[in-house]
Amino acid sequence: MVTASEIRRLQYHAPAPSPAQGTNMASMAVTKVYHISTFIWYFAIVYLLLIIPIEHPPAGVFLYAGQWKYLTFLNLFLQTIFNGICILADFLGHVMWIRALRDIIFSALAFPVGTFVVTSFWLLFSYDRALVYPEGLDKLIPLWLNHAMHSIVLPVILLELILTPHRYPKRRTGFLILGFISLFYLLWILWIYSATGKWVYPFLGLFSPLHLMSFISASVVLVNLLYLLGEKLTLLIWGTVEKAKQRKRK
Repeated sequence: MVTASEIRRLQYHAPAPSPAQGTNMASMAVTKVYHISTFIWYFAIVYLLLIIPIEHPPAGVFLYAGQWKYLTFLNLFLQTIFNGICILADFLGHVMWIRALRDIIFSALAFPVGTFVVTSFWLLFSYDRALVYPEGLDKLIPLWLNHAMHSIVLPVILLELILTPHRYPKRRTGFLILGFISLFYLLWILWIYSATGKWVYPFLGLFSPLHLMSFISASVVLVNLLYLLGEKLTLLIWGTVEKAKQRKRK
């Protein structure tokens, strides 16, 4: 029978956690808190956008399909779903398909689409804000919410890239997923145009068919370049998958 003194002796001589183990546990805790925080943040932004009253929309804005026709809103919804999956992966890391789903969404969608929204919005806004964000929207959407939609997305997704090593798929697979989603959104805005006679983004109506195709092609090239940027940054920060695993274990 083990006595109380023997138990105390065993506890006293039990090996203490190594500094590396403590650092890894702290890193995992930070990542969990980060994902929970970003999920709540994006969920709140999506909710606020859905409840904005737009009975009398400003020029260039129409009610058909609501917020679900705008790439900015769809990206916020995507980031919400992605961070929800990240939370599951944080707490159920042993379930491989959850981690695989997290990585494929980040690499093929969350990073390229998120960075594309920020990049394209501010490029067009700086050229002529009426193209993407009419002044009338300032009465409906406060300045901080505009930056939540079009600015904060970028540092948030970059922090995700730094905090978590993501396994990128084969490049062809990533491009196929991104291309399918891009095609789906293009068909969606074309459907809205056919149903309403209005473009989701009014400046598209200023283009000739040739210029419209050129703009769409340039957008596709940009979002694919952003996919490659995410892949290169992941490789630069984390190295190969094997090295990333080793660093997370240390």
